[in-house]
Amino acid sequence: MTDSFPPSDHFDGRLFFNPGVNTDKTRQDLRRWRRERKAPLWPPRVCNAPFPPPPAAVDGPSVALTYIGQATVLVQLAGLNILTDPIFSERASPFGWIGPKRVRAPGVAFDDLPRIDIVLLSHDHYDHMDLPSLKRLRDRWAPLVVTGLGNGRRLTGRRIGPSVELDWWQQSRPHPDLEITFVPAQHWSRRGLFDHRRTLWGGHVLTTRHRRVFFAGDTGYPANFREIAARLGPPDLALLPIGAYEPRWFMAKQHMNPDDAVMAHRDLQAKRSVAIHFGTFPLTDEAMDAPAETLGAARSRHGIAADEFIVPDFGKTLFF
Repeated sequence: MTDSFPPSDHFDGRLFFNPGVNTDKTRQDLRRWRRERKAPLWPPRVCNAPFPPPPAAVDGPSVALTYIGQATVLVQLAGLNILTDPIFSERASPFGWIGPKRVRAPGVAFDDLPRIDIVLLSHDHYDHMDLPSLKRLRDRWAPLVVTGLGNGRRLTGRRIGPSVELDWWQQSRPHPDLEITFVPAQHWSRRGLFDHRRTLWGGHVLTTRHRRVFFAGDTGYPANFREIAARLGPPDLALLPIGAYEPRWFMAKQHMNPDDAVMAHRDLQAKRSVAIHFGTFPLTDEAMDAPAETLGAARSRHGIAADEFIVPDFGKTLFF
């Protein structure tokens, strides 16, 4: 899948990797996690509060964000509707009958979405690259998919597209007023038994004449946040993951906890950040409400105001 890519500081000619950081886990690590795991019980179902549907589009300098769940966010700017890592399926799994099951419905139902112009895919894990959702989007609007090296061909094989594959720091301009830069993240990729680190993971920076929005995808800390701000400029808005972080000995290199996310917010010099990747699928060992509660303590510890790093309501459109 990756033989045609030239070697680089994060690709050895066969596998992608994180420079200076090894996120791989051994079988012994997996056995230890399963043996020691005392995962808290999540409720089987949580009801979302009702909110009006998002607008059809947002023009001018304004940005609208609607948190749908996990890493799925509707970003509306420059007249474009952009969806990040869309998952509307009931399970984050290759199978419809087993695997992590969502505890709450998507904050915006699929049929209530406005026209989707662009999809951002950060990497190939099942809670981020959900093929049934991508097929529904293809059938409805056929949006452009922007993702990392190797993922585009996987999508094309399933007739999902059109798609653009980018290496870290490469850019695409799908619209005269939108530039998308694929940026490094500290994570990894895998969907099956034989494709570990065969496709590239990363985040996206959206730049228009008025605004800059950063979508982190999945990442550990410190990643490349300071470099992203230095090379592309501090974002007006940063979408930063705060969940799926326990136990730290197992998760720290690949998933930020809320304290890491606050430090990432500061490294980016973001004007505002919005929390994502929490309260949707029970993937790791923290309680469902722990990410939002712990973020509040981390903000206080670092002197960050609540309206500077926001925990969004599921389905509520925020205007900036």
